[in-house]
Amino acid sequence: MAKTFLIVDDSAAMRQLIAFAVKDAGHEALLAENGREALEKMKGVRIDMVITDLNMPEMDGITLIRELRGMAEYKFVPILMLTTESQVAKREEGRAAGASGWIVKPFSSEKLLEVIKKFVK
Repeated sequence: MAKTFLIVDDSAAMRQLIAFAVKDAGHEALLAENGREALEKMKGVRIDMVITDLNMPEMDGITLIRELRGMAEYKFVPILMLTTESQVAKREEGRAAGASGWIVKPFSSEKLLEVIKKFVK
C-alpha cells in the first residue's frame, strides 16, 4: 500500500531526488521548501513519514520536528533528518527534538530507501 511522504528541503534538486526515490518505491510525495510551508501543505493530509533537511530558511528542521511532535497526530510519525551536518551535538539536538533517524548528505537513493524501510512498512 502506498504511503505518503512529506519531503522538506530548501534545495529543489534535493526535493526532486528524494521524491523520485520515494515514487520509484511506489509511494506518494508531498514537497515543501521549509518547515513553515510543510506545516501548511500537510493540513488535511495523512502523512506516513517526514523527511526533512536541517538548515532551511523561515523554519529549520529542528523547529519543524518540535512542532510536529507537539501535534497528537504526528507524535509517532517517523521523521528522518537529511543534512550535511555530521556533528554529534546537532544529531543529539535532532534526537532530543524527536527525529527518528539521521542521514548525512550526500547519500544514495538505495541508502535512503533502506532507512525508510526500517520505519515504514
